[in-house]
This record gives sequence, structure tokens and C-alpha cells, in this order.
Amino acid sequence: MTIMDVCYALWFIFPAYCANAIPVVFGGGRPIDFGKVFWDGKPVLGSHKTLRGFFSGLVVGTLVGLIQTILFQHVLFRYGTQFRYNILLGLMLSLGALVGDLAESFVKRRLNVSPGSSLPIADQLDFVIGAFLFSLPISPPSLTTTLIILTITLPTHLLTNLLANLLDIKRKIRG
Repeated sequence: MTIMDVCYALWFIFPAYCANAIPVVFGGGRPIDFGKVFWDGKPVLGSHKTLRGFFSGLVVGTLVGLIQTILFQHVLFRYGTQFRYNILLGLMLSLGALVGDLAESFVKRRLNVSPGSSLPIADQLDFVIGAFLFSLPISPPSLTTTLIILTITLPTHLLTNLLANLLDIKRKIRG
């Protein structure tokens, strides 16, 4: 593993990182599940998963992918990679990240974990796994790239959430 492998892995997953982070800033409003409950009597997703957050994450993540496509495509070719980044990959990584987060919220509601509460490991990796799955038809990441992303994401996500909680950012933005 080289520093270029790490840079490439981060570059690959960056639209998903952005799509996952943006709903914290631009979320709020109408819940995606419209306040409905599942057959078990529990909320389908909960009040923290909103239409505005989902679509803002999708738009920003896709735009990040577009910018990567336009500005940085030539950089990867210089290093001999076969990877071809395109707007569709940025869209699919972003959509996958958001759907992965929604799936994890659905599971959390079934486990009686309240909206906004933590489910360790799942909270840190749900969006990455969703992004990986949605990227498969377009440009699947290599095993090395996947392992680097999983290794970096867990501590990075934990540290950024700790920082956001210490600075009370989530409550200030949402409340």
C-alpha cells in the first residue's frame, strides 16, 4: 500500500462522504417517512431522516463527483490507473451512501434506538457500505481501496462526530 493508494481511496469515496455529511447542515423539514409507523408500531425511519437532508446530500455528493470528473480526471491517468471517474459514479456513490444510512436508520428503529442516538460501528460504516454496493455496476472499488476506506472511515467518522458534539454543531444547526 502506498500513499497514492490512500489518496486514490479517499478520492473515490469523497462524494459519499460529502453526501453523508450535508444532511447534518441542510437537513430538517418533512421526514422521509412522513411520520408513518411500520407494522411493528415503530417509526419507519424517524424524524431525523428528512426529504431536504436526503436531496441536499444527493445534489452535493453528485456535484462533488462532477467536479472530480471535470477537474481531476487527468491526474489519475498520469499515475496509470484504469479507474475512470464519471458523473454517474458520483451520483451512485452519493445515492448509495444516503440509502445505506436510511437502511441503518430502519434497523435502529426496529432495535428501539431513538433517532439521533448512536449504534456503534453501524453508524460509521452504513453509508460506506451503501456507496460500495451502489458503485458496483459503474466502477467497483478494488479490495485494497475498500480496505483503506473502511480503515480510514471508522476513526474519522468517530472523531468528526465527537468534534461536532463537543462544539454542539448538530444541535445548533437542527435546533
